[in-house]
Amino acid sequence: MAPPPPPKKLVLAASSADAGVAAWDLRTGAEDIRLRPCASRPRALASVGDRFLAAAQAPPPGGNSGTIHFYHWDKPQVAVKSFPAEPIHVLIADPEGTYLIGGGGKGNIYLWEVASGELLYTWHAHYRTVRCLALYDYLLVSGSEDGSIRVWDLITMLDEQSRLEANTSYLYSFSQHALPVTDIACFLGGIVVSSSEDRTCKVRSTFGLHMLNIFLLFHQIWSLSEGRILRSVLFPAIIDSVALDPRSHIFYAGGRDGKIYVTAMGVDVNSHSSDDSSILGALDDHSKAVTSLAASSDGLLLVSGSEDGNVRVWDTRSQQVTRKFKHSQGFALNVM
Repeated sequence: MAPPPPPKKLVLAASSADAGVAAWDLRTGAEDIRLRPCASRPRALASVGDRFLAAAQAPPPGGNSGTIHFYHWDKPQVAVKSFPAEPIHVLIADPEGTYLIGGGGKGNIYLWEVASGELLYTWHAHYRTVRCLALYDYLLVSGSEDGSIRVWDLITMLDEQSRLEANTSYLYSFSQHALPVTDIACFLGGIVVSSSEDRTCKVRSTFGLHMLNIFLLFHQIWSLSEGRILRSVLFPAIIDSVALDPRSHIFYAGGRDGKIYVTAMGVDVNSHSSDDSSILGALDDHSKAVTSLAASSDGLLLVSGSEDGNVRVWDTRSQQVTRKFKHSQGFALNVM
């Protein structure tokens, strides 16, 4: 009896153009399924516990309402639609698929229970649009168009009594950015990498937590657990997307110049240093801005999506492209 075929590994991509969510078989390179309709912003696509896919839809021009589409992996059409109180700009799920978390255009964060579909809690997190969200255990890190980054304890947010007893709704708040935060990623040990459009580099210490911010030409890394600044790196282009290599202390930074910068996360570096010695190299196969990055769980593959409409799969050891996909129309704003 022949052994069963190995489970499929899929590469997903979506864009703000209504071209659906494309899913390609990583082994064969063939398109496996196209989930329609879907027109989502960057960071608005979430895999919910590997059971199904959720995508927050961008509202039509002039519209002020949005929906969240839910798809089963084996059916090309929308299975369920949800209608939140406002358009959702960023969407993530916890690894177990228990909760779905969305950030809205008015600065609100929404927390849903997946099993029941119940909206458990909504809170006003920022003054302007929530642009990015990241989870580290029970801590939620949010970045906003208002330039602030805040850290939230989800255990507290889910318990009414704890919320009433807390001095502030957030654990930490950093408001030294002058321009929007573009992306946030969390690493083992509570390391957080953030990127922003601000041209300055600032170090902030509050409640024992030191933060190094990433701005227009800078990438900075800060630690949730120790508060120790790890590195500040000057890049030759604006950074819109970040991904962390789970195997080692390096991260990938997607630039508006179409390059993906391979960067070291050292620990014994002066926090005010802004030289580019940390940049180990660059992956260069996109012609426009790299809007989305995703690393495989073993760190051996990196997937990139770009405004040129192309998706690339990279072998991180050889730094060569192993697969090339075209999203057919529009920007490839989300990859997974």
